[in-house]
Amino acid sequence: MSSAKPLRIASINTNGVRAAFRKGMGEWLNARDVDILAIQEVRASTADLEGLLGPDWNILHDAATAKGRAGVALVSRAGAAIHRVALGAEEFDSAGRWLEADYEVNGQIITVVSTYVHSGETDTPKQVEKYKFLDAMLARLPELTEHSPRALVLGDLNVGHRTLDIKNWRGNKKHAGFLPEEREYFDRILGAEGAPGYNEGAGLGWVDVGRKWAGEVDGPYTWWSQRGQAFDNDTGWRLDYHLASPLLAASVVNYAVDRAAAYDQRWSDHSPVVVDYDLTGDNKS
Repeated sequence: MSSAKPLRIASINTNGVRAAFRKGMGEWLNARDVDILAIQEVRASTADLEGLLGPDWNILHDAATAKGRAGVALVSRAGAAIHRVALGAEEFDSAGRWLEADYEVNGQIITVVSTYVHSGETDTPKQVEKYKFLDAMLARLPELTEHSPRALVLGDLNVGHRTLDIKNWRGNKKHAGFLPEEREYFDRILGAEGAPGYNEGAGLGWVDVGRKWAGEVDGPYTWWSQRGQAFDNDTGWRLDYHLASPLLAASVVNYAVDRAAAYDQRWSDHSPVVVDYDLTGDNKS
């Protein structure tokens, strides 16, 4: 794809893409001028996606092994040069949770991953599977940046790295999504909070674009429970990330969480995260 404007890449956990379109996702997508969209929890078939999106979108879709569960997709205004779906060892089932694609933009290759990390559940086999996935993800991240200096992992990572990422962090220190062991994975990716080089090349060198752009503030949250007044009170979690390689992170010119104006205007329990990457400049090293 070729563009004189910044490349707009968005990520959204739809919690079921068919239901999301019934509630307004299509209108959001038509208005947002997105070039590449990463979807998690598709929970539908490729044929469903084709019917919802129409012929103007190139669709890559990896469904979960269990029908109606998980599922990740990458949809774009132009086709991918190559795509890959395997993650981890052969015996590890990553179906519906990790999808990679290479896109050519203005003569440059950008590698984009749509991923949906397990939600987990403390002291259960679900948490074991979550750690297996995070282990495989950490092994893959250095390979991605070796493959392409412009790499991006985005999606619902189901971990709040820091206390800034969860409104009620004190009450969730023993719950999946904010366990110390989970947060340590992000220390290894980004560097630990307060340590030299955090989010500036420490760890595996990746950059949390959302935290980099927002600064040291609460949130901005991307997920709210459907129960009670969580959305109205902004008692949320920041679970949806753009993790960028340093070269790609340096090209960010805008970051936004498209939070619905009101509870009854939501079409998912997550909000889209939309980032503009300016690949038209001179950072072509």
